[in-house]
Amino acid sequence: MNGKTRILACCEHKPVDRIPTYHCNISSRSASIILGREAYVGGAIQRFREAVALWTGEDAHAEFLERTKRDTIDLGTVLDLDMVRVSYWRLDRKPTRRIDDNTFYYGDPDGKWEVMRFDPDTELYQTVDWSPRPEETMEDVERQVEHAERGAENYKPTKEDFPDILMGIAAYGGERAIPGTGVGIAIQRTEMWLEAIVTRPDLVERALDAQVVRAVKNIEALADVDVHVMLGGGDMASNQGPIYSPRAFRELIVPRQKKVTEACRKHGKYHFFASDGNLWPIAEDLFPAVQGFYEIDSRAGMDPCLLREQYPHVTLLGSISSHTLHLGTKEEVIAETLYCIEAAKKYGSMVVGCSNLIMSQTPEENLLAMLDTIRENR
Repeated sequence: MNGKTRILACCEHKPVDRIPTYHCNISSRSASIILGREAYVGGAIQRFREAVALWTGEDAHAEFLERTKRDTIDLGTVLDLDMVRVSYWRLDRKPTRRIDDNTFYYGDPDGKWEVMRFDPDTELYQTVDWSPRPEETMEDVERQVEHAERGAENYKPTKEDFPDILMGIAAYGGERAIPGTGVGIAIQRTEMWLEAIVTRPDLVERALDAQVVRAVKNIEALADVDVHVMLGGGDMASNQGPIYSPRAFRELIVPRQKKVTEACRKHGKYHFFASDGNLWPIAEDLFPAVQGFYEIDSRAGMDPCLLREQYPHVTLLGSISSHTLHLGTKEEVIAETLYCIEAAKKYGSMVVGCSNLIMSQTPEENLLAMLDTIRENR
């Protein structure tokens, strides 16, 4: 079997010759350890790198794009991943002014502006100052909904709108699985949108319906592309549980998730849901509506063995905790990795890897312990 056929076998609940692997995201520092050179992958650091490249000039931006492509493909090869993330964070917006080595100014001093600063230790690139903004109102939510509806109606994607996916398929010659994107269904987590769940559910439903329209169009655009896993979802929980009620999830989200799943089935693809946190309060509604689950937060109680026992039709990605990799001991990392591997061997339909970001401050010893344990026991 090759990587692609292993991932497909997991989705189809068939045996595999070895446990398949996939990591949701890898910090630049961790990837640099693996590749032995500075790696142009990661989270917010890629946005900062693009800001620097855009500020420097067209040649620098072209070099940024080429280095990102090269390192993305090389990382999947060196790690021998069965499924490879081929798109990393972008910020294709040229800064207005460079304040210092790590800080950029965006926008118009007489209008909307923001200042973003890069922290090399955490690899975060965050807004640290911004122009005065009026408090969001329900009228703003209505305008956002109308904009989303118009955008969904006019949205006409083709496969060429997914260049990273096409690049990954070509680079690996179809030997490794490349996930599709653009099928997320989620409610914004601002105060006004959470209020709208209770006071204006009609607006929330219209916004979610617009997301469904876009998701189905993306699935159709990728219908003839060699992509079978469609990664969707949307963060909506903490370790204590969902940030809004199970009833709201059941009434607002689940019917739309089912529509996306139906569109995926129609085109031979598999719909995966993602969220950190404790999802057990909504499990009976969520998991029958989707075909896969990733960003599995084991520290919030989402144990892979329990998930496979209670929802055997759901394929799992990940379940090695970013927290354990970052703050645990080497022995704890090895134990958790082995637990996930043994669960995958016992229950099947599991792809082992870090469930979320392998953080920049992850100790090298822990990173290598996870990778070596996977390689030696898969």
